[in-house]
Amino acid sequence: MKILVDTNIVIDALTGREPFRESAEQIFLLAANQIEDLYITASSAADIYYLARKHFHNTEQSKNILSKLYQLFAILDVTSKDCQDALVSEVKDYENAVISCCAKRNQMNYIVTGNIKKYKDSRVKALLPDEFIKIISQNEE
Repeated sequence: MKILVDTNIVIDALTGREPFRESAEQIFLLAANQIEDLYITASSAADIYYLARKHFHNTEQSKNILSKLYQLFAILDVTSKDCQDALVSEVKDYENAVISCCAKRNQMNYIVTGNIKKYKDSRVKALLPDEFIKIISQNEE
């Protein structure tokens, strides 16, 4: 399976943010153990750096976080077509529309996010982290 992990899930794991901290950390373990093909977008990487630096108040620590993140998750380029398609997407929030378009173009099976409501009109199905973990657990049985 090819899974696009939304920015909020990465931030939940990095900062211990609830309510998805535990399942977000489990997703990091899946990535570390290469259980599934997990991805983030290049635009998410920039957002993650900004949010990590804001949270930890440390530029070097934030760069180290990204370096480790790049070892766990493959990075999908966001193209100009993704950006243009997002303007006319059914997904209302532009940032989420860009992620949805990128996921569709790269044939992702799911987008894992803490806010599935924002992806309700996405052409790639969005799952909460717990739902994704449940699917993975069932596939392993």
